[in-house]
Amino acid sequence: MNMLNKKFLLTIAFIILAVLIPVVIKAPYQLHILILIIIWAIIGTSWNLLGGYAGQVSFGHAAFFGLGAYSAGLLTLHCALSPWWGILLGPLVAALAALPIGMICFRLRGPYFALAMLALGEIFRLVFLNLTDFTNGAKGILIMPAITNKMFYYYTGLGMLALTLLATYLIVNSKIGYYLVSIREDQDAATSLGIPTTLYKNLALLPSAFFTGLAGAFYMNYVAFIDPNIVFNLTNVSVMVILVVMLGGVATTWGPTIGAAIYIFLGEYFRTTLGSANVLIFGILVCLIIMFLPNGIAGELDLLKRLTQRKKASLSGGV
Repeated sequence: MNMLNKKFLLTIAFIILAVLIPVVIKAPYQLHILILIIIWAIIGTSWNLLGGYAGQVSFGHAAFFGLGAYSAGLLTLHCALSPWWGILLGPLVAALAALPIGMICFRLRGPYFALAMLALGEIFRLVFLNLTDFTNGAKGILIMPAITNKMFYYYTGLGMLALTLLATYLIVNSKIGYYLVSIREDQDAATSLGIPTTLYKNLALLPSAFFTGLAGAFYMNYVAFIDPNIVFNLTNVSVMVILVVMLGGVATTWGPTIGAAIYIFLGEYFRTTLGSANVLIFGILVCLIIMFLPNGIAGELDLLKRLTQRKKASLSGGV
């Protein structure tokens, strides 16, 4: 059985497992944890397209997440519409905001780009915090959820994650994906070969912002409360999404989903068992994983497979 067939069968097995989990696990708390994993997996997969494959490390994805969440919340606050319309509006608003952001920030490279994105994320937080007549400021937006069935949210989120994974896979395995990897490896060389690097970095940013906004809109519908300090949070959104991707594996298909599962499961376990010491222990564990598994869980598995294949090829060649 070749590698393509193995990957296909593993993907089918994962899909079946994901669909059947709520049949076995019906407790509200466990379903809540699974829904959080799905939300973080969507954000992580979105960030991975820009930060992993294109090599543009963004510390500002909280801006797109917050715009998606507020697009849903403001529809209810000002228009008396269902926040579920935000599932359509939120991603579009985030993608439209990404256009001028990309035009400005992609003039910078490396740490300067990262710092510019960080600053933009904080600017959005402060703007939404101070526009009290429009956003309710620090009081936030509270809605009455029309649907309270967690199984509904699980399957809805799972469908969104599947869409995000499919779109990312198609982009990465297209001409755009190959250009993104070349930009990540050596932007100057890519430019010398005639690749319009700014254009293709924007082509990575747009779907990345789109699906992050989708996750934000879904988060608003699920949690039913947001404020600027929650959804535009630098530490709890922009930094944590990078941590999720690093744990799972940068520039891998399933890495962000694996990282989200590790992050949410361990975070909840340490919070309930260790109390106030959970942040310290969790931080130490993350540092150990990064030190000894620098490619992340999925990345190390891929590396191990490649090394095994090379060893088999060399042995067969020697024979």
